[in-house]
Amino acid sequence: MSSVSTGLTLRLVLGGDADVLVPATLAYDSASPFAVSTVFHTSEGDVTWVFGRDLLEDGITAPCGQGDVAVWPSQSQGRRVVCISLASPSGSALLEAAQEDVVEFLDATFVVTPMGTEMDAIDLDAELAELLGDGTSSHH
Repeated sequence: MSSVSTGLTLRLVLGGDADVLVPATLAYDSASPFAVSTVFHTSEGDVTWVFGRDLLEDGITAPCGQGDVAVWPSQSQGRRVVCISLASPSGSALLEAAQEDVVEFLDATFVVTPMGTEMDAIDLDAELAELLGDGTSSHH
């Protein structure tokens, strides 16, 4: 198993001309081949969101996602960005990442787990045994 992570700075859009720069880390682990994690390093501590790698990739070129996470391409201050909208019961946030940072990260994840080979990394027998309970676990 291998993983990829990259640090980047996201822009939290607050409306009007106000924004805040948020240090973050994009992370990918081949043990969870369909997911990426975004860890936001805030003054209150780290906050992690996990969503589909394909959502992040598709959002580079076209709007996608619904519900808690949406991703779409845009322009900001003359440069290409990827917008990420996050919503939770405690509030919502709109973040912008430099498109080249997101593309570079995704390219690195495709080296670890090429698109279309995600299922190869999953041990279905082990996953099913865990889901169905194989009698060896101590969960009663």
